Amino acid sequence: MGNIAFRLLLTFNATSLLVIIFCIQNNFSVKYFYPHPVTVGMPDYLSYLAYTIAPVLLTWLSLALSSFLGKDEFKEGETETIEHANNSFLPSYLGYFFVALSISDWQALIFVYGILFVFTFLSQALYFNPIFLLFGYEFYNVKTQSGTTIFLISRERYKKPSTVIIPVARRINDYTFIERR
Repeated sequence: MGNIAFRLLLTFNATSLLVIIFCIQNNFSVKYFYPHPVTVGMPDYLSYLAYTIAPVLLTWLSLALSSFLGKDEFKEGETETIEHANNSFLPSYLGYFFVALSISDWQALIFVYGILFVFTFLSQALYFNPIFLLFGYEFYNVKTQSGTTIFLISRERYKKPSTVIIPVARRINDYTFIERR
């Protein structure tokens, strides 16, 4: 059950910027949601800054919680190929921004976000979250000797398959691992 909760958190982190962009585009500051004397005089940019900080903090939390995931390892010689995946997923992620800019109301946002959230969660393949980049993580597609392609999130800078020796990799799902040294 813990793994499902962790995957839900990762999915939320990866998709939450869609909601943030919608709120900023439509000028929904904190005072829109919480009309209190403290928030009424607050400049909108502080709300937008808070909206932006929230997924960063939740990403930090997910990194901290990743130490409770199941352990796996990558032994010497198990990696056949490795390729940097940062740039290949960023255009797809930027698509969220364009979708968010085209959504006109809350009903459409809830529907689109719900579909996006479910598909991201059920994809069982990737949890690409560009906020990981702020914490120094890189994304890799790794093909093992057995022919399995996995997605690796790591702070290490891998260039050659022979250097991928990981004593403890945390298993997010069968195809996604995070290395925290």
